[in-house]
Amino acid sequence: MSEPEFVPYDLPHRSPQESLERAVGFAAEMAGRRSVRAFRSDPIPAGVLDACIRAAGSAPSGAHQQPWSFVVVTDPELKREIREAAEEEERANYGGRMTEEWLEVLAPLGTDANKEFLELAPALIVVFRQAYGFAEGQKKTYYYTQESVGIALGFLIVALHQAGLASLTHTPSPMGFLERVLERPTNERAYVLLPVGYPAEDCTVPRLERKDIEAIRTWCGAR
Repeated sequence: MSEPEFVPYDLPHRSPQESLERAVGFAAEMAGRRSVRAFRSDPIPAGVLDACIRAAGSAPSGAHQQPWSFVVVTDPELKREIREAAEEEERANYGGRMTEEWLEVLAPLGTDANKEFLELAPALIVVFRQAYGFAEGQKKTYYYTQESVGIALGFLIVALHQAGLASLTHTPSPMGFLERVLERPTNERAYVLLPVGYPAEDCTVPRLERKDIEAIRTWCGAR
């Protein structure tokens, strides 16, 4: 394996005040991000999704192996096929796979096996995890793939929100049907299905309370 070239890292210097203002502003903007299940059919401007995926592709990954693939689906027939396959799995989930406790947790959100949003959203982004790779025709081991793809997904969700787009992290377990429907290579495993678009005019979301900073942060040392 060839040694990488190392170049200077030019991280913009920010004053303490600017750092605080930017961090607080970003936290406030992300506090408004919500998962959405009701979309308008309005198309997404050209180039927006590519820019968001480019941002996701800048995420750190184990050994810089970048074990991810992003498939954008806008074809109506293909979206319908994905919806039908997803609903088949979800009917099995709601019909017996899920425990009573699981169903009880979901009940306040009003979710069920109907996934109309998979057709209504103008685009679906399916994120795949590459379980391994190929180099010169040989199978190549990839490391930290779950962690790496999870970080990239976080980047993608933030990028979509910054672009004014709503999304939903949909995981109709099991998701193997996505590998089949989208004819993905044997090394890819479906990780998450993201419907993406603009919220419907009458879209509503549950009023949720997020955990306070004191409940999720612990300091070990000087602040």
